[in-house]
Amino acid sequence: MLYRDEAIVLRTHKLGEADRIITLLTRQHGLVRAVGKGVRRTTSRFGSRLEPFTHVDLQLAMGRNLDTVTQVETKGSYSAALGADYERYTAGTAMLETAERLVVEEREPAVQQFTLLLGALHAMAAGEKRPGHVLDSYLLRSLAVAGYAPSCVDCAHCGRRPGESGHHRWFNPAMGGVLCSTCRIPGSASPAPETLRLLGALLAGDWPVVEATDPRHVREASGLVAAFVQWQIERGLRSLAYVER
Repeated sequence: MLYRDEAIVLRTHKLGEADRIITLLTRQHGLVRAVGKGVRRTTSRFGSRLEPFTHVDLQLAMGRNLDTVTQVETKGSYSAALGADYERYTAGTAMLETAERLVVEEREPAVQQFTLLLGALHAMAAGEKRPGHVLDSYLLRSLAVAGYAPSCVDCAHCGRRPGESGHHRWFNPAMGGVLCSTCRIPGSASPAPETLRLLGALLAGDWPVVEATDPRHVREASGLVAAFVQWQIERGLRSLAYVER
């Protein structure tokens, strides 16, 4: 059976002498792994269209274990823009790995995750925002779509709202975000109020607040985001180790 879908190429690896297995995040069928037959040959009609960071419209033949790519049209390619800048490339790679880890259901629509990743890749390639800002915002928002949104205002354990200070003092990834003094557990971080405000802005996509934040609070927030992601995604993200913070 043939079907068409829109997809972002997440990863590829070799199969046999001339083929590749392509890992795709599709809009309507979630995570799909498909064979690109002959794409490693120089005579291949669409080998270059099936590279990571490429947005494609494609036709696939459904198989028992792996589908087969039969047609590909490029809708947008971000590989050149990201590949020319190490910081953007490593941040982009972390986004692709995150998408693959969070979309666990195959053959099921993943419209929100697909749209979020596509927008983040476009913003990263455009170069108008700092790579770290785009990455941290994407990480928090993709986790929220998957059901793991961090609490940035109310206590993640008891739900208590902050008092006159306007913020709780503690943050713990294992507990789901900020904690009040009563619920604080050993090992919790005590970030600056500006850092917590930045986390909320990254989650909401409030770019004026994000871009106006002092660099020291940006660094602190990035550390908390990385810790939160690594906790929620049990095996961690290998590509985050290469991201400049």
